[in-house]
Amino acid sequence: MERWRKLHGRRLDHEERTRKRAAREGHKASQDAQNLRGLRAKLHQQKRHKEKIQMKKAIKAHEERNVKTADEKEPSTPMPSYLLDRTNPANAKALSSAIKNKRAEKAAKFDVPLPKVRGISEEEMFKVVKTGKKTNKKSWKRMITQPTFVGPDFTRRNPKYERFIRPMGLRYKKCHCTHPELGVTIQLPIISVKKNPQSPLSTQLGVLTKGTVIEVNTSDLGLTTASGSVVWSRYAQVTNNPANDGCVNAVLLV
Repeated sequence: MERWRKLHGRRLDHEERTRKRAAREGHKASQDAQNLRGLRAKLHQQKRHKEKIQMKKAIKAHEERNVKTADEKEPSTPMPSYLLDRTNPANAKALSSAIKNKRAEKAAKFDVPLPKVRGISEEEMFKVVKTGKKTNKKSWKRMITQPTFVGPDFTRRNPKYERFIRPMGLRYKKCHCTHPELGVTIQLPIISVKKNPQSPLSTQLGVLTKGTVIEVNTSDLGLTTASGSVVWSRYAQVTNNPANDGCVNAVLLV
């Protein structure tokens, strides 16, 4: 698209069409709000609620920046440096509000749908496997009783050196991902396990529990960035308990 634009340019009425499209967005949002039903209506209402909060914050910040106090006048006599800041408290207030808004935006960037999850004990996650011929059987092996993810080129180690056993029946390769803004669910391949909140060992072993952040292949969704390049992978958080449900459900972090 960019190459075509460089070679042939845009339509003559491109700016006018863009302006009209932007003007129609309000009507489309109103129509969607009136006609949507069920879960899509709830998601749309949550999105609009967040947008209105941000808009009110921005308006409030502009009002605080433009406000002028009664004491703010040009002094007839020179003032000492330690009294200069006292004449204009409105600027300090607007600055503190801007800093708070920036911090809130930064925190929202790393926000996840499930911020808190229940901890799982080692007895619930690992099962002791005893091995050896002798009377005192050694119990240094562990079998993982939770669903796991292993890469496509995974091969088991020699049983003599295998410390953690991941059963084949509990290995998952795909998950049902839901796009929160589009409201659609599609089955996507799992690329890797990014972070398991239970422990670093669970992350290393690829254990899939509730709240785990995974990386999924989003090439089938056709998502693109602002520059037009295709988004091949995105992070998602597991929202269900795969050990109970027999499948992995996740929400994309957009």
